[in-house]
Amino acid sequence: MLTLDFAGTTADRRRVGATSITLVQLHNDLWRVTRPAGEVVGYVEKFMSPDGTRYRAKRLLVAERRFVPIGEFWAFDEAVDCFAW
Repeated sequence: MLTLDFAGTTADRRRVGATSITLVQLHNDLWRVTRPAGEVVGYVEKFMSPDGTRYRAKRLLVAERRFVPIGEFWAFDEAVDCFAW
């Protein structure tokens, strides 16, 4: 079960692959993905397409100070799962 607080005060911790990540909902359509130590890994963004609701996963490349789109998904869980190492 996924529980998120719209104020961003509650985090959802889940194990993805061999790693544990934390999701913090920043607003209705954006979640920050972090490692347990607090390092930001990327974001999951909800958006509307002509065919319905989609989720875009973006990985943060710290050394390059930019985001790289990983993919667009129909399900939130699929977008989160792509952050597994």
